[in-house]
Amino acid sequence: MDDFNHTQHFAFQRPELSAEAVVKQVYEALLEKGYNPVSQFVGYIISEDPTYITSHKGARSLIQKVERDELLEVVLSYYISNKLEKQ
Repeated sequence: MDDFNHTQHFAFQRPELSAEAVVKQVYEALLEKGYNPVSQFVGYIISEDPTYITSHKGARSLIQKVERDELLEVVLSYYISNKLEKQ
């Protein structure tokens, strides 16, 4: 029988998503809602105002788990790897 006289502690771990995975999921949510993902991401990164990101599919809370500098790093790394280094 459980002991209800003591505080119970439940431990669980949520799998952490990479910044890349967050960008992908937020991008898809923005597209589904009919937003321009580029302008919404730029607005969010510049202002850190979460209302630039839709709450559809939990995108707003998801993006707030990633630092803005990490988002910039993901985007710039992709651009450099796929556009500049292939010239």
